[in-house]
Amino acid sequence: MDSLPTSFVLKKFVSALFLPPGGLLLCILVGLLLMRRRPRLGRLFAWGGMTLAWLMSTPAFVNPIVAPLEDVPVLQERDLMRAEAIVILGAGAYRHLPEYGGGSAPNRLALERLRYGARLARASGLPVLLSGEIGPMADVLRNDFGIAPRWLDGAALDTQDNAANTLAILERAGIRRIVLVTHAAHMRRALAEFARLPGDLEVIPAPLGFLSRQGHELQEMAFLDYLPSPTAAFAAWYAAHEWAGLLALRLRRFVP
Repeated sequence: MDSLPTSFVLKKFVSALFLPPGGLLLCILVGLLLMRRRPRLGRLFAWGGMTLAWLMSTPAFVNPIVAPLEDVPVLQERDLMRAEAIVILGAGAYRHLPEYGGGSAPNRLALERLRYGARLARASGLPVLLSGEIGPMADVLRNDFGIAPRWLDGAALDTQDNAANTLAILERAGIRRIVLVTHAAHMRRALAEFARLPGDLEVIPAPLGFLSRQGHELQEMAFLDYLPSPTAAFAAWYAAHEWAGLLALRLRRFVP
């Protein structure tokens, strides 16, 4: 993954520029630049950006945006036992970590997926496929969780690649039914990518990390749901990223 495709780098740049918080800061900046020549329009942009920045950091506003993405049931034991393999999708890595001698380690999201995937693997005895940042992921899965992955896909750069590469690997192995481990907010898009592919691979969702079910305060402290929270801000970014990905997936249907 040392030399990334230009299209992938461009996609990351556009995401950083327009998704929160970049898009909200850009809106405020445009408003400030317009303030002298078009004061009314400038105030609209600036105050609109600041209002959205507040709202997209509050659980009361963010939870309804995240919840539709997470409309998938948790994995049941009977479904786990029907599967033939477990697929854990990567989510990136932290690099040049001094505590690991300058090496890499799975980021927070990838580590959460590995933990849940390892739990399912121990409970079922099923073989595991890793797709994404396989170096750090494989090391942690093997050394920290005691599970040796059977298949490794280190070529996947995004969810579309995850699905295509996984299908190719498992078809050769004769696997027709998998448990797919990824975050609940990402599951809808991941399932859609697998559904677009030819073949008869059955994908059983194993979602984790339900963001819309976190951060709720006690009833007597419900007013805190209307105040900014780092958890809500992260959930807003994640939801915006996934909704944008679903839109791109729909638009791809019109591209030959």
